[in-house]
Amino acid sequence: MTDSKQPSIVIATRESRLALWQAEHVKSLLEGLGCSVKLLGMTTQGDQILDRSLSKVGGKGLFVKELEVALQEGHADIAVHSLKDVPMDMPEGFELACVMEREDPRDAWVSSDFARLEDLPAGAVVGTSSLRRTVLLRALRPDLNIEPLRGNLDTRLRKLDEGQYAGIVLAAAGLKRLGLSSRIRHIFETDQMLPAAGQGALGIEICSNRPDLRALLAQLADAPSWRRVAAERAVSRAMGGSCSMPLAAHATIVEGVLQLQAAWGDPEGAATLVTADAHAATDGLQAAEALGLSVAQALRDGGAH
Repeated sequence: MTDSKQPSIVIATRESRLALWQAEHVKSLLEGLGCSVKLLGMTTQGDQILDRSLSKVGGKGLFVKELEVALQEGHADIAVHSLKDVPMDMPEGFELACVMEREDPRDAWVSSDFARLEDLPAGAVVGTSSLRRTVLLRALRPDLNIEPLRGNLDTRLRKLDEGQYAGIVLAAAGLKRLGLSSRIRHIFETDQMLPAAGQGALGIEICSNRPDLRALLAQLADAPSWRRVAAERAVSRAMGGSCSMPLAAHATIVEGVLQLQAAWGDPEGAATLVTADAHAATDGLQAAEALGLSVAQALRDGGAH
């Protein structure tokens, strides 16, 4: 791109430290493509409501609504999201234009005193406000006391350090991106804690009437990450996935074969999980989504291995 045609782009972003890191990351990449980029920091309802779980106040859309309004009104051109915070169905007039190369999608155990979940005494308090993590933790350790934990990453770590919890579970990706890998005591393998759909992946949202941005952002997309996320989000979409559904979905690509696992459970009932998995050789988004739909059907049928 020549300087005379240098695109000028405004990125709408939440103002948490992690969200700003993500937006700055995209800003740097776009500047490398010759763009002029500015950030528009915003506070969303999801950032403001910290005393109740997301499942009780409106779900994941609370983190993106204000950013979408900024796009719609022309105050910003793109919005950068952690994909696990993005509702499975995009509102009319918006689209996911790019999924970038994925960071570690797994969950991390963070604790001042206990190296692993297995080390906790019975009745110890573990913090998370994710229903998915709640049901997975209960399946691993039904003797623990799982308590809500809201707030941005720094707030959650502060509450841990104040002694409110014996340990907390966070996304490994966020800790790594902010240079906080030293806080991780243990990373759960996916056979213990299956990640959320889209966890560790960044997505870029645009208004659907911006083909110029769609073409530009295609240069930042990572096709394997996008296929994996498409399969995971298809499971969640088919299951009515939201913050009120404790659903996990995780895909990998091994030698060209897309392998997808999913699980869900009842946060109030028995500490058992319904699981399903499937695999297919695929190199397209539609095929990935079809695989996700088949896994969702298996979950609804009671699970299959």
